[in-house]
Amino acid sequence: MPETSEVIYWDSSAVLSALFKDGNSRRAKAIAERDAFHLLTTLAYAEVNAVISRMKREHILTEALFQSAHEILDRGPWRRISIPPEWSMTRRIAAKHALRGADLWHLTTAMTLRREFPELSLLTFDQRLKTAAELEGLG
Repeated sequence: MPETSEVIYWDSSAVLSALFKDGNSRRAKAIAERDAFHLLTTLAYAEVNAVISRMKREHILTEALFQSAHEILDRGPWRRISIPPEWSMTRRIAAKHALRGADLWHLTTAMTLRREFPELSLLTFDQRLKTAAELEGLG
């Protein structure tokens, strides 16, 4: 773990903003450059790969940009982790916040990880997930 005490859980919206230029790219890239412990779950990795592949199929990305996106994803600052959310927490958070399934998974996984890393924050550009994360102390 880096000497810093900052732990950042990246959801797919944040990773995509780091890979492709959008209104959040500058912020995502600045955060990616921080000396922090950056976490990327298997779900976020799968979601980002699905978007990259869809963009290629829809001819939004050339082959070179497709390959470049994968290279950046694979060598970015993220440490890949395979951890599921706590089951009982998932049910409780689902009742408390109106989130889509993947966003619920990201939030409860981040909350599960926060037990080990109290300094953990969740980086997302999805407004609904961001609001729920802030209400749960992960903002």
